[in-house]
Amino acid sequence: MRLLILNRTIVSIFTCVLFITMQSCEEVKENSREKFNSDWKFKKLEASNLSEEGFETATFDDSSWETVSLPHTANVEPLTVNNQWQGVCWYRKSFEVPSFTEGKKVFIEFEAAMNHSIIYINGEKVSVHQGGYLPIVVDATMYLNKGEKNSISVRLNNTDNPVTGPKPLKILDFNMYGGLYRNAWLTIKDDVYISNANLANKVASGGIFITTPKVSKESSVVVIKTHLENDSKKNKLIELIQSIYFDNQLIAENKATAEIKSGNDINLNKQFTIQNANLWSPKSPNLYYLETKVLVNGNVVDKETTRFGIREFTFKDNQLYINGKKTFLRGVNRHQEYPYIGYALSDNAQYRDAKKIKDGGFDYIRLSHYPHSPAFMDACDELGLVVIDAILGWQFYKDTEAFKNYCYRSASELIRRDRNHPCVLAWEVSLNETKMPVPFMEELDRIVHAEYPGEHVYSCGWMDDVYDIYLQARQHRILHPHELKDKPYSVSEYGDWEYYSKNAGLNQDQLPNDLRDEFSSRQARGFGEERMLRQAVNVQEAHNDNLTTKAYSDSYWVMYDYNRGYHHDIERSGLMDIFRLPKFAYYFYQSQKDRDEGNILKIASYWNKKSPLDIKVYSNSEEVKLYLNDELVGSQKPDKNKISSELRHPPFTFKLPYFKLGTLKAVGFVNGKKVSEDIIKTPEKPTKLKIWLDKSGKDLEFGVNDVIFLYIAAVDHNDTINPDFSEDINLAINGDIEVLNVEKITTEAGVATALIKVGTKKGAIVVEANSKNGLTGKFTLNN
Repeated sequence: MRLLILNRTIVSIFTCVLFITMQSCEEVKENSREKFNSDWKFKKLEASNLSEEGFETATFDDSSWETVSLPHTANVEPLTVNNQWQGVCWYRKSFEVPSFTEGKKVFIEFEAAMNHSIIYINGEKVSVHQGGYLPIVVDATMYLNKGEKNSISVRLNNTDNPVTGPKPLKILDFNMYGGLYRNAWLTIKDDVYISNANLANKVASGGIFITTPKVSKESSVVVIKTHLENDSKKNKLIELIQSIYFDNQLIAENKATAEIKSGNDINLNKQFTIQNANLWSPKSPNLYYLETKVLVNGNVVDKETTRFGIREFTFKDNQLYINGKKTFLRGVNRHQEYPYIGYALSDNAQYRDAKKIKDGGFDYIRLSHYPHSPAFMDACDELGLVVIDAILGWQFYKDTEAFKNYCYRSASELIRRDRNHPCVLAWEVSLNETKMPVPFMEELDRIVHAEYPGEHVYSCGWMDDVYDIYLQARQHRILHPHELKDKPYSVSEYGDWEYYSKNAGLNQDQLPNDLRDEFSSRQARGFGEERMLRQAVNVQEAHNDNLTTKAYSDSYWVMYDYNRGYHHDIERSGLMDIFRLPKFAYYFYQSQKDRDEGNILKIASYWNKKSPLDIKVYSNSEEVKLYLNDELVGSQKPDKNKISSELRHPPFTFKLPYFKLGTLKAVGFVNGKKVSEDIIKTPEKPTKLKIWLDKSGKDLEFGVNDVIFLYIAAVDHNDTINPDFSEDINLAINGDIEVLNVEKITTEAGVATALIKVGTKKGAIVVEANSKNGLTGKFTLNN
């Protein structure tokens, strides 16, 4: 049996604060890992100003450039992005490294930089990198002036790139945006240290790598592979102390000594046995912590904390078992963009996206079609979301050594970055919807098993050759049915393209725009109840159909509405819109939760004169009673029809003879006992504006470029949102906060959304809203 115990390596952040400015440097501890996000200078090259002379030098005067903090987007875009900015931009930063770092190691890491990057330190070129989704790590030691001012300059180019692909933006189905859009880090280490996996020159090496040859609740074996380097001029005798904790309690500890010769490196393998292990699973995402200390002459010279989970993914008869329990994974696909700022989400915003997916009734995400943020991966670990992790690839292959080698390197870098996450089920080292040569796929598959040796390690791809797991979109199954090979099978996309579209999936840049009519799954909240219900019927039918196949999982396309590079409109097949507001189909998936995860009940209606009289109730109850103005309309069991035959919890449909103003109340019962209730009141004339923040498990945080949605709804005296309200909203804000909407704040289905970013100055935030017809609202957040 092959088994995995995966972990997320988190380098310990010491309590010191490193002020990296143009002024004198504050005292810091000798070993630290600190965010390198603040006080960057930024310039975007416009067509009229293409000169870059001296931008890379340490003496260049960048005082006229914009001052920004990371994560940062190269260009703030409109809500609908069909002419995305592409070009060259620069980031520069002046900083000091303390004089005590003489004899130390200094590393600078960018979690991502879109797309082709050149990095200079003090005017010297230190890195040229292709690709915008995976980390760039630079050993900056030899380029720095200790105790003096230093300069780092980053040149980025996000224009169409034949080395990285995918298709040109004008026919691409998603946007790649630009900028240093994730965190940057500066790390100071001793010259004997735990290495960075991205810099390791050996396969399946670098940093800390945790696997297990055995997993069970009774007894699990944990093997820790630690890669250490000695860049000093002397041989060093080191002591390695590794301690495992669960719930702040020490579970196991190991001490070992070894000699590392000058200029050499070693891998140390240590084995632990964990009794009565708390296993990781979607319903119980238990996480352990490994503390690793490296000592020389009794002094700690390096220290890292690694979070990991013990779990086993196996297949039997091509069905998935998690820790020995047969499990069907219900999932979604996700693009990582936000409105206006593209990819430049804060870590908290990444968590909020994952939390909505978990709350929506899902336990699985296929990351489309590129590596997502480390913060998002962390959130999946914490929330219990199984992940298929992908390299960049979509409808593009180029038979050049440069392109192929880029893909091979991306596969290695992806696995080294994410091999330690318990959430990762498989590695999608495939170019989605792209015809690939078999030798190319064979090499990608080989890299997976070389970088992550052992059992139960899986590659996957959209072609059924070579890879361990076959990913097939439902529209391809319908258009091109064929006999499945004897391997695990996942419905990778469904519910969108197969509904009322021709040439599904492969040639959408050639489609007439009017093919997406009111019966498709691409529905805005503002299109009304009837059209949102049609989307919900589509996803119900498709999901039900998937359950009749041999698939061990499916993943709806898509969780959130998103922009397409070539199109005049937003892609609206999301279960939530681009502002993360739910459509009715979201509640359908919520209702598929097992009851031990909570009782779900939602009436999919606004209950006004335009509402359909067939009232849909989504619930995981055994029975639902519906009342109109406290009079019983009916008591029903779940629907029985051809699109409900395989569902865990089919909807409940109540047919009302006529509309009557008032209150609809649904009550859910299990074993004859009331377990849930939902009430909908007919919207009346709005009387005020209600304002709230979309926290989704994470409070607003100052000093980290946190971005969050602020919702403003027109409500009546019952606090019921009026979906017919459509006026623009004006905001007056007091506090260290910025509204990122570049257009008017418009209202859709009674709710307007502002994307806001908070600064560094804590204090009360006051938001006052008003509309043209005199509605007002006020929101206060005290910090």
